[in-house]
Formats: sequence, structure tokens, C-alpha cells
Amino acid sequence: MGHTVTGKKKLVARIRRIAGQLAAIERAIETETDCSQVLQQVAAARGAMGGLLNELIEDHLRHHVANPDLSEHDRRIGTDELIALIRRYSS
Repeated sequence: MGHTVTGKKKLVARIRRIAGQLAAIERAIETETDCSQVLQQVAAARGAMGGLLNELIEDHLRHHVANPDLSEHDRRIGTDELIALIRRYSS
């Protein structure tokens, strides 16, 4: 995914925020924080991961499927990669 290089700083910052959320969940569990608060933190982290996934999927579509400069072969490869990912993680 060469296109991630241009947005690398933004993506890394987003991943670090998610890592912070996961560390907070770990601390909450270790300190026996109320389960409703832990659930809320997990839901927020899941939302953040979903947002990251959506952004990466969108970038993949724009650069490896919808890009008018791509050959039909390259477009098919980009489409097949995305279909495989969706099938693997949507079940």
C-alpha cells in the first residue's frame, strides 16, 4: 500500500491513540474498574479500530480499484484483495 506513505503520520498518530485506548482498558481491568466503564472503553476502542479500517479500505479503493490510471489487471488485483479481506473478517 504505497499510498499509506503519504498519510503515514496521520495513520501512525491514529494507531497510537488506539494503542493508548487499549492500554487504558488493560489498566482498567487490572485495577478492577467497574465493568460498565470497561465496556464503554472497549466499545470506544472498537469504534476507533473500525474507523481506521474504514479509512484504509477507502484509500485502497481509491488507489487500487477506482484509479483511472490502473490497468484492468491491476484493478482486478486490488478488487480481489479487498474482497478477500472482507470475506475473512466479516464472518
